[in-house]
Amino acid sequence: MNRTKLVFSKTELIKGLNFSLILLMLAACAPAGQTQTAVPISSATVIATEQVITATPLPTRTTYNPGTLVDYLAQTGDTLPALAAHFNTTEKEIREANPTLPSNVTTLPPGFPMKIPIYYKALWGNPYQVLPDSLFVDGPAQIGFNTVDYVNAQPGWLKNYSALAGGVTRQGGDLINYVATDFSISPRLLLAVAEYQAGALSQPVLDKANEDYPLGYEEMYHKGFYLQLTHAANQLNDIYYQWRTGNFSTITHLDSTIEHPDPWQNAATVALQNYFSTLLPVPEYQIAIYENGFEATYKKLFGDPWLDVKPHIPGSLTQPTFTLPFPAGQVWAFTGAAHTGWGEKGDFPLAAMDFAPPTAVGGCFVAAEYALAVAPGEIVRSETGLVVLDLDGDGDEHTGWDILYLHMANTDKVRQGTVLKTGDPIGHPSCEGGEATGTHVHIARKYNGEWIDADSALPFVMDGWTPHNGSAAYLGTLTKNGNTVTANDKSSPQSMITAGN
Repeated sequence: MNRTKLVFSKTELIKGLNFSLILLMLAACAPAGQTQTAVPISSATVIATEQVITATPLPTRTTYNPGTLVDYLAQTGDTLPALAAHFNTTEKEIREANPTLPSNVTTLPPGFPMKIPIYYKALWGNPYQVLPDSLFVDGPAQIGFNTVDYVNAQPGWLKNYSALAGGVTRQGGDLINYVATDFSISPRLLLAVAEYQAGALSQPVLDKANEDYPLGYEEMYHKGFYLQLTHAANQLNDIYYQWRTGNFSTITHLDSTIEHPDPWQNAATVALQNYFSTLLPVPEYQIAIYENGFEATYKKLFGDPWLDVKPHIPGSLTQPTFTLPFPAGQVWAFTGAAHTGWGEKGDFPLAAMDFAPPTAVGGCFVAAEYALAVAPGEIVRSETGLVVLDLDGDGDEHTGWDILYLHMANTDKVRQGTVLKTGDPIGHPSCEGGEATGTHVHIARKYNGEWIDADSALPFVMDGWTPHNGSAAYLGTLTKNGNTVTANDKSSPQSMITAGN
């Protein structure tokens, strides 16, 4: 999808829905990190700076009669449950309005025209889209981008900044890559955030007054650019995946006013809207979320993000056949239902599940048992405490299905480049590689760089066991043929599950 086509569809949507345009004259001040002169995506040209002072009109939605059918073009990664939440309707009503939808649809085909019965909600926000979802994740669009070379070619302070991350002192672009890879969030997005808020690529010196909190999150346990960056990545991912799954509905501003994201919005834009709402006063927020704010910084760094958009989640996505990550006939404990694939406890994406071997009865140690490959593939990453299994044969974590194994002991852990069959050993469960209260393996899946929630339109089925969320992260069940096991971090009898059964 090219930019011209996108702009045309937005214009038609505004006309068809009878938007009223309210022109707000915004403060003519530049954001903390000033914007830069455009550079091609493939180059690492030095950036110049300029101020942005243009005002932006804010369109608002009309008041719809309950159940009014509105036009909608499916976006990459859309699912029926999420659309029902966004439009304040039900999946049943959407299906009735779109009888051609298959009964077993998972993800919707990007660009698929739909009629959605809408139920108006007051305080809907603006429909302006800031960034495509495919440029939010660390997916196919990031292949070939050399973060280190790009950062080193800029005059900003970031190239000389270093911090201890993952037990290693990392500098500049390497630090960006480290955070981007762990969270599976675009390194370009993180660089644009760092530039917009802190002039990381254009300002030779970081202002001493901003050294502790250069990205504006003033919290004592997140001092310094690295910890500020991990907070930003976590916050962006949390809301991206909440919107993706229909679990986010309200943005709360610093002045306690609220807005609800526009139902037509995409996940990346909602994530950026919420992120800036937590850091910027409303007038500065209104600049950040329009074309002369964050998007202008991104465009001047890497080119127009809306040119040649390639959706990264296809319609009717299916997963390969997965086994449980332990040997057939063995009984392990289901110790954690769906919880974050990577990030702060309780935050989204709820992509991971935890399993503990029978010898793991409390405490942290290296288990005698092995966690196993749930499908055939190649090990594309093997680092302290973690292993990533790539399933599509190209040896690139940016593309296709990937399985993350966390808390793998360094002892006997499989090496990068190893090709495995289903059931081959990955490593011994432990507490290594992150916070853990006991020995277990944490397993999560990604597709084209996007975490896929375990309990979703495309459930994380292993050995025929289907996950279901509970009242909170880590709580929930696995079901198969009428049998149910319940997650419990104390390894209760109700949590025991037999592989291959």
